[in-house]
Amino acid sequence: MNRKFHIKKGDLVQVNAGEDKGKQGKVLEVFPDKERAIVEGINMISKHTKPNAKYPQGGIIKQEAPIHISNLNVIDPSTNKPVSYTHLTLPTIA
Repeated sequence: MNRKFHIKKGDLVQVNAGEDKGKQGKVLEVFPDKERAIVEGINMISKHTKPNAKYPQGGIIKQEAPIHISNLNVIDPSTNKPVSYTHLTLPTIA
């Protein structure tokens, strides 16, 4: 089931929980089915790689890992502060 999230690719977000709490970064990719996003410079992991065409030397490479969307808040560009969104259900007029 694909849901609509408050975060999309290119948004500036702030982490509100975990090891990187308080850090800000740009959303590089969103995975709606897993409810996760990759944020630039956040949740860095060390990946061990064999030598290949892209990395002829091989070795340990630092890269971003996905982080759960519930741990991210969008930053309002006008105030430069994190904003929490609420989804309201409007009453229907019969």
